[in-house]
Amino acid sequence: MNPILRNILAVVAGVVACLFTNGSLLSAMMKLNPGPAGFDPNVMSTYALLGARHLLNPFAAHALASLVGAGLAALLAGHSHRTMALVVGFVHLLGGIAAAFLIPAPTWFIALDLLVAYIPMAWLGWKFSGRPA
Repeated sequence: MNPILRNILAVVAGVVACLFTNGSLLSAMMKLNPGPAGFDPNVMSTYALLGARHLLNPFAAHALASLVGAGLAALLAGHSHRTMALVVGFVHLLGGIAAAFLIPAPTWFIALDLLVAYIPMAWLGWKFSGRPA
């Protein structure tokens, strides 16, 4: 297969895996660590009720999703494995930036999430894949 086409498909597969992992983990974690009494994820004003313990759910989902999606892209890529992994992390970061504007959260959480959960975890996904740069 053409290496450029293979890279494009690797990134698409990585992004899809990233989205699926993120959604699945958020759903599962909300069952294991539900929000406080009165919290409704469909009502933005109730997000102020969330404490640091509850914010662990989205942070972990974002970080692990970037790790999985980027790792998959690195494994499937024809060349430039690290770059393809980081592209997946960047696409996921764009979603995180959009969410930061749409979903109210403490500034410390937004900074931690945007700085740690996307690009660094995508880089780790590439490292764990064992593929060359």
